Amino acid sequence: MIYSIRGKLMVKDTELAVVECGGVGYACRTTLSTLSQLQAVGNDVMLYTYLHVREDNIELFGFASQQELNCFKMLISVSGVGPKAALSILSDVTPEKFALLVASEDSKTLTRTKGIGAKTAQRIVLELKDKIVKENINIADAQGNIGAFVSEESSVSEAFSALLVLGYTQSEIAPVMAKLDSSLPSAELIKLTLKAMAQKMNK
Repeated sequence: MIYSIRGKLMVKDTELAVVECGGVGYACRTTLSTLSQLQAVGNDVMLYTYLHVREDNIELFGFASQQELNCFKMLISVSGVGPKAALSILSDVTPEKFALLVASEDSKTLTRTKGIGAKTAQRIVLELKDKIVKENINIADAQGNIGAFVSEESSVSEAFSALLVLGYTQSEIAPVMAKLDSSLPSAELIKLTLKAMAQKMNK
């Protein structure tokens, strides 16, 4: 599996970035979000990648962040959702926004993406929400009294689940979120938690 590629950006086109690495140009299908974050053609770039293999085709997908890659992999794990649909969704919403939509069961917003109907959007929420619940069984024990802090329908629960979708672990999220104001909206809790974890990593 190709985990990532780093090299010179040769082509930057709609849903496509070509990166030259070791004399080979790797064509990576990608999102509008990732394209907007890339430097101009000729500059060095790095993309996290996913190699999608089918009987009749092999495609490489590249993303500016691990969170976006993680959301892409979760999307294509949903029955009926292919790479093209996943790229379309992640071109319309950030990984943080996508995670929040799943956690709050907001399938309606997902239908705003071209090609995503109501049934597909509902299936995305249902299947990924279930995965989060399975991962989230031990929340109550993650940080001592965190169980009392997270209630089923609270903004904290939504934010916690959304961060799990992004690939963060309970042990990373719990100690940070436990220090925040639980009355804040879930979107704000996600933003503050991500900021705090980034600061901690940079120390």
